Amino acid sequence: MPEASTTPRISHRKKARNLLVQAMYQWQMAGGLRPDIEAQFRGDNQGKIDWDFFHKALIYITEEADSLDQAFSGKLDRDLSQLDPIELAILRLGTYEFKECLDVPYKVVLNEYIELAKRYGATDSHKYINGVLDKLARELRQVETGRH
Repeated sequence: MPEASTTPRISHRKKARNLLVQAMYQWQMAGGLRPDIEAQFRGDNQGKIDWDFFHKALIYITEEADSLDQAFSGKLDRDLSQLDPIELAILRLGTYEFKECLDVPYKVVLNEYIELAKRYGATDSHKYINGVLDKLARELRQVETGRH
């Protein structure tokens, strides 16, 4: 019975992550004010979406992009400026969840962003995202990953 009550919440979070990749891409490429971007996405996307998660993540990421970038930049094989904008958005979102959403198991975070990279990224970007986020999980979620 508990699974049935959490399933909608999980699917709502998944939809929010999907929209966040798009919102972050828009913010990175075109700029704009966070409240305007959020209002646009809320207006364009009705339905069962975890708007609280969307709102908190969008605020945090737009305000703390530099600190998020620092968290994963040491795990990259190239300069941050060479990342594809979708990869950058996904890495920022995954890093945010590793740091701020400790109730979400790291394997769930990893899987969600690999799937988003498959959906929105270049052909093999999901492999790159997997490698970077896996290294980051070992650092940020040491107890959970068993690497402490």
